[in-house]
Amino acid sequence: MTNRSLRKERIGVVSSDKMEKSVVVSEVKKVKHPVYGKFVLKTKKYVAHDEKNDCNEGDTVKIMETRPMSKTKKWRIVEIIERAK
Repeated sequence: MTNRSLRKERIGVVSSDKMEKSVVVSEVKKVKHPVYGKFVLKTKKYVAHDEKNDCNEGDTVKIMETRPMSKTKKWRIVEIIERAK
């Protein structure tokens, strides 16, 4: 049997919901610069599958890695942690 806990999970903010059944999720990380020691914000974008078109721009969501659904869509929405205000 395969173990599903090996799939990667990320938490991010929905930055675009203009597509049908798809959203763009931005993950922001603080990374320390190797030479200067200053903390720099790094942003990574993921295209995630949203089956019910439930997410709106600004929502905080949890995404999980899944099989490729299209050329760029390899993640899916697991849960909406917090709605946009």
